[in-house]
Amino acid sequence: MVAAARQNGYSGAVNETLHKALLPEGLRDLLPPDAGIEADVVSRLMAALASHGYERVKPPLAEFEDNLLSGAGKAMANDTFRVMDPVSRRMIGLRADMTPQVARIAATRLKNAARPLRLCYAGQVLRINGSQLRPERQVGQVGAELIGPSEVGADAEVILLAAEALTGLGVRGLSVDLTLPTLVPAICQAAKLDPVQGDAVRRALDHKDAAALRKAAGPAATLLGELLKAAGAVEKSLSKLAALDLPKAAAAERARLSDVIARLKQAAADLVITVDPVENRGFEYHTGVSFTVFAKAVRGELGRGGRYRTGNGGGEDATGFTLYTDTILQALPEPAPPRRIYVPSNVDGTAAQRLRAEGWITVAGLAPVRNPRDEAKRLNCGHLLDGGKIIALN
Repeated sequence: MVAAARQNGYSGAVNETLHKALLPEGLRDLLPPDAGIEADVVSRLMAALASHGYERVKPPLAEFEDNLLSGAGKAMANDTFRVMDPVSRRMIGLRADMTPQVARIAATRLKNAARPLRLCYAGQVLRINGSQLRPERQVGQVGAELIGPSEVGADAEVILLAAEALTGLGVRGLSVDLTLPTLVPAICQAAKLDPVQGDAVRRALDHKDAAALRKAAGPAATLLGELLKAAGAVEKSLSKLAALDLPKAAAAERARLSDVIARLKQAAADLVITVDPVENRGFEYHTGVSFTVFAKAVRGELGRGGRYRTGNGGGEDATGFTLYTDTILQALPEPAPPRRIYVPSNVDGTAAQRLRAEGWITVAGLAPVRNPRDEAKRLNCGHLLDGGKIIALN
């Protein structure tokens, strides 16, 4: 068709049409019905969080760079778009993640609010680069932050809340992968590894490269190698972790993980739990039990979260999670078709009002048509209001 258009002298018009539809890599339009489904998903997730006492906040799309990229925000520095604010003449950043913004709100605007402070949020973020598993650069986020408490119960609460919110949407085959980002640093510190060795150990573990780990880890090689083998189903992993002779700080992290898992099992016996004690990618600013949420047969993560500290690491204890709406949409069962009914232009408006009150989506005719049935089908309506009666269309 494009070739034919060019032959007929319409290449300019075709190129213009393509140009108007073209978007930067990693950005896309969300069309019907997906845009409506996403809006409903966000609404239902936020309702689930609110039912547990989490109150909504709405951070701005952009902030001064210094504020946005401080504390937990440092981890997003390489993913943050920066522009010059023409008003203040200062650099501002477009948020690449909303968690640091909520942490800032808690530490400033809500610093005198009672703790524990439960906050939730929903919005879009923009990133410079996508990833192999998540090529999108604009991502919808829904999340919750529990700020103030250091108790193990807070870790369990946010994991269970994320699972409950997703299950409530109809997501099936849910699993949670737990990790301890501070475990490996504690072992490296006890083994007196220098920063260069520590970085090499981290790279080897991130790539699950046992040979590189043996070369880099020095006196900690055997212990870290056993940690690498401990990843897997929760019972197997806990058994292998319990058999390890860990330094004091690392042993405390292991004990906390075991406590969290016990609480999860008691509250949600059907929740599938796995453990990867050395996973660190994406958890660089986390300071305790962290987690990633997956669903069976869905590529990519539905969300992630964990324990961290607000401010520049010297603020309050906090834990929370972020869910990604684009992946969640892939995990949902096929929605029931909406009940759309065509209402011809000559029908009194009160009839359409009654239908909407009963849950129908009414599509009003704006002018008389020769065949209302065909017009209803053309407008994707499964029903027609004819003579006061609802007619189902084949």
